[in-house]
Amino acid sequence: MFKRKQVPTVECQYKTNCYRKNPAHFEQFGHTHIQTIVQQGKENGEFVVPSELEFSKDIVKVQCEIVEKLFPHLMSDQPAKRVAIQTNKEEKVQAKEVPSTKTVLPETPEKVINIDESPSKLNPEAPVFTPSPKASTSSGPDSISVQLSNPQNDVVKEKEREAKRKIVRNIHEYFDVVAPKGKMAQKLEQAAPYNFFLTTITASKATHSEPLSVTFMELLDESLGELENSVHINFMVDIAWLMANYYFAGQDEKPMLVLYGDETPDLRMISSTKPNVTAMKVDMGGNPFSVHHSKISILCYKDGSSRIVISTANLYVDDWHNRTQGLWISNTLPPMAEDADTTAGESITGFRDDFIRYLTTYKLSKLQPWITRLRKTDFSSVNVFFVASVPGGHRDIPNRGPPWGHPRVGYLLSKHAAPIDDAAAIVAQSSSIGSLGPNVSSYCTAEWANSFRKDSALLGIRRTPQFKLIYPSYNNVKNSHDDLLGGGCLPYRRANNEKQPWLKQHLYQWKSKSRNRNQAMPHIKTYARWTDRGLYWFLLTSANMSKAAWGVYNKSSKIDPPLRINNYEAGVLFLPKFVIKSEKAMNYFPLDQDKNNIPKFPMPYDLPLTQYSPEDVPFVMDHLEYWVQQQGTSKKK
Repeated sequence: MFKRKQVPTVECQYKTNCYRKNPAHFEQFGHTHIQTIVQQGKENGEFVVPSELEFSKDIVKVQCEIVEKLFPHLMSDQPAKRVAIQTNKEEKVQAKEVPSTKTVLPETPEKVINIDESPSKLNPEAPVFTPSPKASTSSGPDSISVQLSNPQNDVVKEKEREAKRKIVRNIHEYFDVVAPKGKMAQKLEQAAPYNFFLTTITASKATHSEPLSVTFMELLDESLGELENSVHINFMVDIAWLMANYYFAGQDEKPMLVLYGDETPDLRMISSTKPNVTAMKVDMGGNPFSVHHSKISILCYKDGSSRIVISTANLYVDDWHNRTQGLWISNTLPPMAEDADTTAGESITGFRDDFIRYLTTYKLSKLQPWITRLRKTDFSSVNVFFVASVPGGHRDIPNRGPPWGHPRVGYLLSKHAAPIDDAAAIVAQSSSIGSLGPNVSSYCTAEWANSFRKDSALLGIRRTPQFKLIYPSYNNVKNSHDDLLGGGCLPYRRANNEKQPWLKQHLYQWKSKSRNRNQAMPHIKTYARWTDRGLYWFLLTSANMSKAAWGVYNKSSKIDPPLRINNYEAGVLFLPKFVIKSEKAMNYFPLDQDKNNIPKFPMPYDLPLTQYSPEDVPFVMDHLEYWVQQQGTSKKK
């Protein structure tokens, strides 16, 4: 006798507003309203959707079919009496008092973990749902004639359509934080010269009005320009969430290209429902250890100008909810004159050339129109370096040095970073930790730090700087806005941690009271060096502290060993002499109020750092999995 599949006890956080159609989602989370409808059985071969859910009737029916197939015993049980379904709107006051039940699988750039860590398995992406004010219950001439011959039915249908329009158009039903429209250009101007933002935190109201906090929809704000088309290059993409942002920004009909790493059925099928959207999975060349991990957006406007966004956030709701994420947003990049020289309009940092070189590594014809456009775009206002990683084996390029990974960082620092005291630690901060070897000198303070320690000082005997790594402790996560669920973006594994016990003495807690994000677990990744004088450089990137992200030299090759990189990664490097337009204090960014009125650098975490106590342990994904299992067990009792 086969055992019945258990209906999930952890309720989907979206309740009656859930529009997902992925069966894996319904295996993971309970949907009481759907289960109730299924238990009530069918009439004339169809599930009966109550009037409370009429606005999403078609989606609810599909969800019921999914639940019926997954849990057929719900239908075979005694049919339940038809009852009214309580909607999210009725629960809204109560729901705000309940902790978030987001369960997400973190992105997994480190492939030392098993298949159970697949983002699609623990965090199924949402289906294609694009709100549309044009929605109608009529399907053709026959339905129209029936309505005309039945005035009463016509009134009912019109009420249904009106209800649908009201719900669809209420942006607050879909987004917890909605910034005022038309203000983003001013916000970006005031963020100069760094243009470095953090995402707003739903549970931290202080961040909702911070000048250096942004929502995704603000990137589409009309004050930045009239959007013509866009490109999103990312790892995980919830196309429904992305299109909902575009819809409410009034941009959902504009051409869009999406390059992604984690595949879902909705991404594969999006072009069939939204012909203006092209989604393509990035080919990793069959390497099971490679991940397309970059987070980039290219926004193009009707006046010919463009904008580049380099981010640490995936394009789905959880990454823009209660997680600390970082974004660099370029100024408006105007088009060049048709007869302009090909070398004109380049940034002093060479950003355009480096960025286009990165885009060409995809070898995608679909990207070519944007590459062509960017070649004719003026990047002279860009004051940061583009730093990236690309899968494969790499050697130096004549007259340019290393193109990718940690050697590229070292090359730029050796040319442009002011001399730094060796007592200044190299501080890494990431949301995942790779297999770094049996001791700190296996990779961190040897190969990796050999690049990150560099500056423009003359060659000589130098001490190896101390290595520090900011990564949330178990207690950091336990006290987060979402309890242990806040660790859903931290895919470090106990098995990996046990192989590198030396790491603990280098670990520092996540503290961000100064930015109102102490309880918002970091998915941001940063690298920096500073002293009491100031910040010598700062790197914002998608790259975690791992060999897969930064690369490792192939030591089996005795002569000119290639650098082996697994992942696509992207980031920006801030160096004072390019960012600060002043003859004074060119060697470092101020970390406090500066006498020369140079804006202090907006660090995402608190200084000084707080080291792990003897009792502290790093958060590992095993903690979350055990906690979720226990929650389910306790509810069954």
